[in-house]
Amino acid sequence: MGDRREREVVRQAVPVDRQTEDQAAETVRQLRALMTPEGAGALGRAAALLDAGTDAVAALTRLRAEVGADLAGPAWGIARQRQKARATFGADADRLLFTGDTLEQAGRPELAARRATRLLAGGADSVADLGCAAGTDTIALARAGARVLAVDLDPVARELTAANVEALGLADDVWVVAGDAVELVDAARGGEVAGCGAAVLDPARRAGGKRQLDPDRWSPPWSTVAALLEKVPTSVVKVAPGLDHERVPVGVEAEWVSVGGSIVEALLWGPAVSATWRRATVVRAGEVHELTADADPGPAAPGPVRGWLHEPDPAVIRSGLVSLVAADLGATLVDPTIAYLTSDRPDDGPWTAGYRVDEVLPFNLKKLRALLRARGVGRVVVKKRGSAIEPETLARQLRGDGSATATVVVTRVAGAPTALVCDVT
Repeated sequence: MGDRREREVVRQAVPVDRQTEDQAAETVRQLRALMTPEGAGALGRAAALLDAGTDAVAALTRLRAEVGADLAGPAWGIARQRQKARATFGADADRLLFTGDTLEQAGRPELAARRATRLLAGGADSVADLGCAAGTDTIALARAGARVLAVDLDPVARELTAANVEALGLADDVWVVAGDAVELVDAARGGEVAGCGAAVLDPARRAGGKRQLDPDRWSPPWSTVAALLEKVPTSVVKVAPGLDHERVPVGVEAEWVSVGGSIVEALLWGPAVSATWRRATVVRAGEVHELTADADPGPAAPGPVRGWLHEPDPAVIRSGLVSLVAADLGATLVDPTIAYLTSDRPDDGPWTAGYRVDEVLPFNLKKLRALLRARGVGRVVVKKRGSAIEPETLARQLRGDGSATATVVVTRVAGAPTALVCDVT
């Protein structure tokens, strides 16, 4: 697998857009130029100018004079992507090549490593990365000990992946090939795809700059996702966090992962890897917390607002496991349709953010402003769920002269629009 040369494993789709094909060819040419000694020098110079805070016009002018027009623009573009990538990829960032699109698509390396470890835990040693983009999943799999077949129809993706595994010393364990995921999955037999015993698939969920909400419009489409999970039991597919639970096949575990209170990925684990029905994974302060259920736990019961309001992490909400958190807290829902919990005590666990409830009143702007003034509140943070209000607009309307602060939660309680004034200090 150490040969970096691309090998054709399936018939490539015929390009239908000559302009797109030409643009891809030019990008590949530029990337190859940057991998020469002269290109490396240009990248180093671009990085130095960028780190020094040189503005783009001046930097490009100097680069053209120093390294030539052919290398200046591409080197500046890659240097900018590397600078953006440092916060996520650390020291690796300055050795990797990204385009803007592939950097946006690239996941966090610590999560890619976690996925790779779990996928390989059953003994699989060869993995097909179906849609390798810039190779970040390929890198994680190779670092975890797998031999990886990195597949993509896009020649730019293949070039990036080949360059990146070479830069990190992983080329001996990776083959980069041109191939169509749809055709490869159609041909999968005996629990393998393209001769590999495991697979990773990350369908493209954007087209023409727009998010594709319908899984049947993903590339590859949902039919390929479902076929892969059925034919290759040791597999994992990245899906949209908003995926309808009804789409999840029987015997497949669905997992939602959040970092810092935001969902960053949703995963479907093939039957050989699945360990539960649903999983919510919350990463806070570098620690990983997992909440699981082997069957649908059903909804939490509703009840009146009590002394504390709890906002479940979005991974808990999307996984349908709010009732497990409610049971642990002795909490109830403020409304059957709203994912806010309320209880008599605070919660210092990883599953919720908590607010002390100071006042509860029917939502009325005039009365809310009067109450806040009476409490000496000047600065307000507004949160909402189940309401059409704009938090930023309401926060401006509620701003006063007082020195105290408060969190105002606008939601429904037992079906009625309600404002909860919390954490007045």
